[in-house]
Amino acid sequence: MKALCVPAFVIFTLASAAVPLSAHHSWPVNMDRLVTVKGTVIEFMWANPHPMITLEVHANNGQTEKWMAGGPAIVRMTANGWTKSTVKPGDMITGIGYQYTDGQKIIRLERVVLADGKGLRVYAR
Repeated sequence: MKALCVPAFVIFTLASAAVPLSAHHSWPVNMDRLVTVKGTVIEFMWANPHPMITLEVHANNGQTEKWMAGGPAIVRMTANGWTKSTVKPGDMITGIGYQYTDGQKIIRLERVVLADGKGLRVYAR
């Protein structure tokens, strides 16, 4: 009987650990078309599950829009050269990524071009 308790405990522990992994969602974006958004950083929230950059963008119609641009978990962004001070409020950046399918002004970043022309990847190494 004791021999069955250990494997059952191990199976329960592994199954419990998998639940949070399955709860993670994918970005609801249109992967058919990259969108480019250039604007001024209002805020850079360096936190999991997705660091987010809020941008003030001047649209073609003369209006100002707020866009959100997000990346993967901090550990993945750090592996691609990002830090919590890579972008700061007031910085002008260009974000390239995939927009939400429902038209919200939110993109899943693929890369960013900083004001000095330096490009940074987000997902790819």
